[in-house]
Amino acid sequence: MKNFVTKTFYGILSISIIATSCDTTRRASNQNKGVAIGTATGAVIGGIIGNNVGKNGNTALGAILGAAVGGVAGGIIGNKMDKQAEKIKTEIPGAKVERVGEGINVTFDENNPDGTKAGVYFATGKYNITANSQLAIDKLVKIFTEYPETNILVEGHTDNVGTDASNMVLSERRAMAVGNELKKDGLAPKRLTVKWYGESQPKGDNSTAEGRASNRRVEFSITANEKMKADAKIEAEKH
Repeated sequence: MKNFVTKTFYGILSISIIATSCDTTRRASNQNKGVAIGTATGAVIGGIIGNNVGKNGNTALGAILGAAVGGVAGGIIGNKMDKQAEKIKTEIPGAKVERVGEGINVTFDENNPDGTKAGVYFATGKYNITANSQLAIDKLVKIFTEYPETNILVEGHTDNVGTDASNMVLSERRAMAVGNELKKDGLAPKRLTVKWYGESQPKGDNSTAEGRASNRRVEFSITANEKMKADAKIEAEKH
């Protein structure tokens, strides 16, 4: 999958660079050229990678890439997402924040870079919201409130310790616990989707302690809602 993504990216990037070497693009501003190249490439890659990511089991990334609108409108959305991603990185220790296409993927697992248990974290086999998790959720809601034109997908995942059935239930309870706290703190329910996958989507190697820690996680996918998409398309028509 990694090789496929890499080859696809560079192949399409080469085509995009050639296509944007025309006189019209040369006369464009640097900012507009960046949007034109980035969004045209991103639209194609989003469609191809989004389908393959979904098939290979990473539904969080699949949701982000599948929601892409592409074109100049996609670049406008991406610029807005850049600001929100930086805010999450700055304000919430333990958050692993990735800008993907026109959305944001935020992961909380037990492998925090600074060794602390910051962010949304659960004790082994538990699903209750800890004090640290509550602090992170409070901050997330404030950021989501500051950027109201987004939808949020919450996913629960586990390692492979225990049975498939018990892990599915555990991931459900963890995801629902996070979703309920987000709504309790003021997130509009219509913006929220909650899903759970048990041990079926490992990110790490379940044969190692570090790998299992990365698999015991909660993921957030942040995508543009219909209003943001509509506004971005209107703004794109002005370019």
